[in-house]
Amino acid sequence: MNKSSVETAVGIFVLIGIICVGYLTIRLGKMEWFGGDHYSVSAQFQSISGLNIGASVEVAGVQIGKVDSISLDKEEMVAVVKMKIQKGVVLTDDVIASIKTAGLIGDKYINLTPGGSDEILKPGDTIIETESAMDLEELISKYVFGGI
Repeated sequence: MNKSSVETAVGIFVLIGIICVGYLTIRLGKMEWFGGDHYSVSAQFQSISGLNIGASVEVAGVQIGKVDSISLDKEEMVAVVKMKIQKGVVLTDDVIASIKTAGLIGDKYINLTPGGSDEILKPGDTIIETESAMDLEELISKYVFGGI
């Protein structure tokens, strides 16, 4: 083999390697190419202490989505949590979003409790009824210092 054919073979091999690494990055990172099979809803909480981006969103213990982003509404001073929900899951406008803890000191997740309304939330809508995270440290300090 001459020098140019070896260089061409190495170049093709490197190109195939880069394509494979890119594909694995997207697959293992669970990124979506286009819109995907999710829709977004948001909820406002007074406190989200311990909740992270990527946390699970569940209904009846079954994961139906993930927390997409967390931001602060500077006018109302509340946390705004944007969630990605699977397209097959229908949420009504009276659903209740609660921040729960998996186990005693486990990760935080959002639990959605369905309501009985006939009004369906559309992509981009906001969940009105929310329950903030229970602050375990505050509860313990109230117990220790006689606040309960």
